[in-house]
Amino acid sequence: MAEPQLSVRSARARDLAHRLARRENRSIADIVERALEAYEIREAGREPASAFYARLSDSSGSDIDLEAVIREGRRPHKGPEL
Repeated sequence: MAEPQLSVRSARARDLAHRLARRENRSIADIVERALEAYEIREAGREPASAFYARLSDSSGSDIDLEAVIREGRRPHKGPEL
């Protein structure tokens, strides 16, 4: 039985896969599989930014005036003791 094949219509992707395969002394299939696995690991589990900010907004419940918090915590520096 013939193995399944992946068809890519991008000449740039094809050239890059061939170049990496020659450089790494691996098959093109191995290069593509490793690249896709790395992409999956890097991108899996990330939620979209809009979902993250919606969840953050729901969990905190109110906006904080960051400038006011910074102003409250400011104390003048007395300078170095000579």
